[in-house]
Amino acid sequence: MPAVEILWWRNKDLERLSAALTQTGIDLQTMGVDPIISLVDPASHDSFITALEQSAQAAHNLNCPYLVISAGEVLDDATRPVQHQAVADVLHRAVPVLEPTGRTLLLENLNSRVDHVGTYLDSTAECLDIVDEVNSPRVKVLYDLYHSITMGERPEQVLDGRVDRVAHVQIADTPGRHEPGTGTIDWASELTTLRKLGYEGRIGLEYIPTTETPRSFAYIRSVIADLG
Repeated sequence: MPAVEILWWRNKDLERLSAALTQTGIDLQTMGVDPIISLVDPASHDSFITALEQSAQAAHNLNCPYLVISAGEVLDDATRPVQHQAVADVLHRAVPVLEPTGRTLLLENLNSRVDHVGTYLDSTAECLDIVDEVNSPRVKVLYDLYHSITMGERPEQVLDGRVDRVAHVQIADTPGRHEPGTGTIDWASELTTLRKLGYEGRIGLEYIPTTETPRSFAYIRSVIADLG
Protein backbone atom coordinates (compact mmCIF):
# COMPACT_ATOMS: atom_id res chain seq x y z
CA MET A 1 0.00 0.00 0.00
CA PRO A 2 1.39 3.47 -0.84
CA ALA A 3 2.27 5.87 1.95
CA VAL A 4 3.27 9.49 2.49
CA GLU A 5 5.28 11.34 5.12
CA ILE A 6 4.92 14.79 6.68
CA LEU A 7 7.09 16.85 9.01
CA TRP A 8 4.87 19.52 10.56
CA TRP A 9 1.34 18.66 11.66
CA ARG A 10 0.27 21.72 13.66
CA ASN A 11 -0.14 23.82 10.50
CA LYS A 12 -2.48 21.29 8.88
CA ASP A 13 -6.22 20.64 9.01
CA LEU A 14 -6.02 17.21 10.59
CA GLU A 15 -9.64 16.32 9.92
CA ARG A 16 -9.22 16.99 6.21
CA LEU A 17 -5.90 15.14 6.19
CA SER A 18 -7.46 12.12 7.87
CA ALA A 19 -10.34 12.15 5.42
CA ALA A 20 -7.98 12.38 2.44
CA LEU A 21 -5.91 9.45 3.69
CA THR A 22 -9.05 7.35 4.13
CA GLN A 23 -10.50 8.27 0.75
CA THR A 24 -7.29 7.53 -1.14
CA GLY A 25 -6.28 4.43 0.81
CA ILE A 26 -2.87 5.94 1.51
CA ASP A 27 -1.04 5.41 4.81
CA LEU A 28 0.71 8.15 6.74
CA GLN A 29 4.07 6.52 7.48
CA THR A 30 5.87 9.19 9.49
CA MET A 31 5.33 12.63 10.95
CA GLY A 32 7.57 14.86 13.01
CA VAL A 33 7.36 15.69 16.67
CA ASP A 34 6.16 19.27 16.35
CA PRO A 35 7.73 21.62 17.27
CA ILE A 36 11.33 20.45 16.88
CA ILE A 37 13.03 20.73 20.28
CA SER A 38 16.65 20.08 21.22
CA LEU A 39 17.34 16.75 22.88
CA VAL A 40 20.96 17.51 23.77
CA ASP A 41 19.89 20.30 26.13
CA PRO A 42 18.36 19.01 29.40
CA ALA A 43 16.72 22.39 29.95
CA SER A 44 14.43 21.70 26.99
CA HIS A 45 13.44 18.15 27.96
CA ASP A 46 10.17 19.06 29.68
CA SER A 47 9.11 21.02 26.59
CA PHE A 48 10.02 18.06 24.41
CA ILE A 49 7.92 15.66 26.47
CA THR A 50 4.94 18.01 26.18
CA ALA A 51 5.40 18.23 22.40
CA LEU A 52 5.74 14.45 22.23
CA GLU A 53 2.53 13.88 24.18
CA GLN A 54 0.62 16.12 21.79
CA SER A 55 2.31 14.72 18.68
CA ALA A 56 1.73 11.11 19.76
CA GLN A 57 -1.97 11.82 20.17
CA ALA A 58 -2.11 13.45 16.73
CA ALA A 59 -0.25 10.46 15.23
CA HIS A 60 -2.68 8.08 16.91
CA ASN A 61 -5.63 9.97 15.46
CA LEU A 62 -4.07 9.79 11.99
CA ASN A 63 -3.09 6.12 12.36
CA CYS A 64 0.56 7.10 11.80
CA PRO A 65 2.93 4.59 13.42
CA TYR A 66 6.13 6.64 13.52
CA LEU A 67 7.18 9.99 14.97
CA VAL A 68 10.52 11.40 13.82
CA ILE A 69 13.04 13.41 15.85
CA SER A 70 16.62 14.62 15.56
CA ALA A 71 18.96 15.45 18.42
CA GLY A 72 19.51 19.16 17.80
CA GLU A 73 22.50 21.46 17.50
CA VAL A 74 25.79 20.92 19.31
CA LEU A 75 26.04 22.75 22.65
CA ASP A 76 29.30 24.67 22.96
CA ASP A 77 29.32 24.47 26.75
CA ALA A 78 28.84 20.70 27.09
CA THR A 79 31.04 17.75 26.15
CA ARG A 80 29.88 15.18 23.63
CA PRO A 81 29.46 12.44 26.28
CA VAL A 82 27.23 14.78 28.29
CA GLN A 83 25.11 15.57 25.23
CA HIS A 84 24.95 11.90 24.27
CA GLN A 85 23.66 11.08 27.74
CA ALA A 86 21.10 13.88 27.56
CA VAL A 87 19.63 12.39 24.38
CA ALA A 88 19.47 8.92 25.92
CA ASP A 89 17.91 10.27 29.12
CA VAL A 90 15.06 12.09 27.42
CA LEU A 91 14.34 9.10 25.19
CA HIS A 92 14.02 6.98 28.33
CA ARG A 93 11.44 9.51 29.53
CA ALA A 94 9.66 9.27 26.18
CA VAL A 95 8.95 5.53 26.40
CA PRO A 96 6.04 5.69 28.90
CA VAL A 97 4.53 8.51 26.85
CA LEU A 98 4.60 6.38 23.72
CA GLU A 99 3.44 3.07 25.14
CA PRO A 100 -0.27 3.92 25.68
CA THR A 101 -0.55 5.31 22.13
CA GLY A 102 1.29 2.46 20.38
CA ARG A 103 3.45 4.96 18.50
CA THR A 104 7.18 4.51 17.89
CA LEU A 105 9.77 7.28 18.04
CA LEU A 106 12.41 7.31 15.29
CA LEU A 107 15.74 8.98 16.05
CA GLU A 108 17.40 10.28 12.88
CA ASN A 109 21.03 11.25 12.50
CA LEU A 110 21.72 14.03 9.97
CA ASN A 111 24.79 14.96 7.98
CA SER A 112 26.87 17.82 9.36
CA ARG A 113 28.93 18.31 6.20
CA VAL A 114 26.38 19.86 3.85
CA ASP A 115 22.79 20.24 5.01
CA HIS A 116 22.95 20.43 8.80
CA VAL A 117 26.27 22.00 9.78
CA GLY A 118 26.41 22.13 13.57
CA THR A 119 24.04 19.23 14.21
CA TYR A 120 25.08 17.00 17.11
CA LEU A 121 24.06 13.54 15.93
CA ASP A 122 25.73 12.97 12.56
CA SER A 123 26.81 9.36 13.08
CA THR A 124 24.66 6.32 12.37
CA ALA A 125 26.74 4.26 14.80
CA GLU A 126 26.08 6.69 17.64
CA CYS A 127 22.41 6.87 16.73
CA LEU A 128 22.20 3.09 16.96
CA ASP A 129 24.13 3.15 20.24
CA ILE A 130 21.63 5.56 21.79
CA VAL A 131 18.70 3.42 20.68
CA ASP A 132 20.42 0.36 22.15
CA GLU A 133 20.89 2.21 25.45
CA VAL A 134 17.20 3.08 25.61
CA ASN A 135 16.42 -0.57 24.82
CA SER A 136 12.72 -0.21 24.05
CA PRO A 137 10.65 -1.27 21.03
CA ARG A 138 9.08 2.19 21.22
CA VAL A 139 12.38 3.86 20.15
CA LYS A 140 14.01 2.95 16.84
CA VAL A 141 16.21 4.50 14.13
CA LEU A 142 15.28 6.30 10.94
CA TYR A 143 18.19 5.56 8.61
CA ASP A 144 18.62 8.17 5.89
CA LEU A 145 20.99 6.75 3.31
CA TYR A 146 21.69 10.20 1.86
CA HIS A 147 22.87 11.58 5.20
CA SER A 148 24.89 8.45 5.89
CA ILE A 149 26.74 8.44 2.58
CA THR A 150 27.29 12.21 2.74
CA MET A 151 29.12 11.56 6.02
CA GLY A 152 31.33 8.99 4.28
CA GLU A 153 29.64 5.98 5.87
CA ARG A 154 29.06 2.67 4.15
CA PRO A 155 25.62 1.17 4.79
CA GLU A 156 26.93 -2.40 4.73
CA GLN A 157 29.31 -1.49 7.56
CA VAL A 158 27.25 0.77 9.83
CA LEU A 159 24.11 -1.38 9.64
CA ASP A 160 25.76 -4.80 9.73
CA GLY A 161 24.17 -6.84 12.51
CA ARG A 162 22.02 -3.90 13.64
CA VAL A 163 19.46 -3.38 10.90
CA ASP A 164 16.73 -4.66 13.21
CA ARG A 165 16.95 -1.32 15.05
CA VAL A 166 15.95 0.47 11.82
CA ALA A 167 12.20 0.98 11.42
CA HIS A 168 12.26 3.24 8.36
CA VAL A 169 14.67 4.23 5.58
CA GLN A 170 14.76 7.42 3.52
CA ILE A 171 16.80 8.04 0.37
CA ALA A 172 18.05 10.80 -1.92
CA ASP A 173 21.00 11.00 -4.29
CA THR A 174 24.26 12.77 -3.65
CA PRO A 175 25.47 15.35 -4.36
CA GLY A 176 22.49 17.69 -4.39
CA ARG A 177 19.88 15.68 -2.44
CA HIS A 178 17.90 15.20 -5.64
CA GLU A 179 16.01 12.14 -6.87
CA PRO A 180 17.83 8.81 -7.31
CA GLY A 181 19.59 8.73 -10.66
CA THR A 182 20.83 12.32 -10.57
CA GLY A 183 23.97 11.69 -8.53
CA THR A 184 26.70 9.18 -7.84
CA ILE A 185 24.99 6.54 -5.69
CA ASP A 186 24.74 3.04 -7.15
CA TRP A 187 21.12 2.41 -6.27
CA ALA A 188 20.94 -1.19 -7.41
CA SER A 189 23.88 -1.96 -5.14
CA GLU A 190 22.61 0.01 -2.13
CA LEU A 191 19.06 -1.36 -2.28
CA THR A 192 20.47 -4.87 -2.61
CA THR A 193 22.63 -4.21 0.44
CA LEU A 194 19.61 -3.16 2.49
CA ARG A 195 17.78 -6.31 1.41
CA LYS A 196 20.75 -8.57 2.20
CA LEU A 197 21.13 -6.97 5.63
CA GLY A 198 17.52 -7.89 6.33
CA TYR A 199 15.66 -4.59 6.00
CA GLU A 200 12.08 -5.27 4.91
CA GLY A 201 10.36 -1.98 5.69
CA ARG A 202 9.26 0.90 3.53
CA ILE A 203 11.70 3.25 1.80
CA GLY A 204 10.74 6.92 1.79
CA LEU A 205 11.75 9.32 -0.97
CA GLU A 206 12.97 12.50 0.70
CA TYR A 207 14.58 14.58 -2.02
CA ILE A 208 14.39 17.83 -3.96
CA PRO A 209 13.11 16.85 -7.42
CA THR A 210 14.80 18.31 -10.48
CA THR A 211 11.74 17.64 -12.64
CA GLU A 212 8.03 17.09 -12.12
CA THR A 213 7.67 14.89 -9.05
CA PRO A 214 5.84 12.00 -10.79
CA ARG A 215 8.56 11.90 -13.46
CA SER A 216 11.26 11.90 -10.79
CA PHE A 217 10.01 8.48 -9.62
CA ALA A 218 10.83 6.79 -12.92
CA TYR A 219 14.47 5.86 -12.32
CA ILE A 220 14.11 4.37 -8.86
CA ARG A 221 11.03 2.45 -9.96
CA SER A 222 13.03 0.91 -12.80
CA VAL A 223 15.83 -0.07 -10.42
CA ILE A 224 13.38 -1.72 -8.03
CA ALA A 225 11.69 -3.55 -10.90
CA ASP A 226 15.04 -4.90 -12.10
CA LEU A 227 15.85 -6.16 -8.61
CA GLY A 228 12.62 -8.18 -8.62
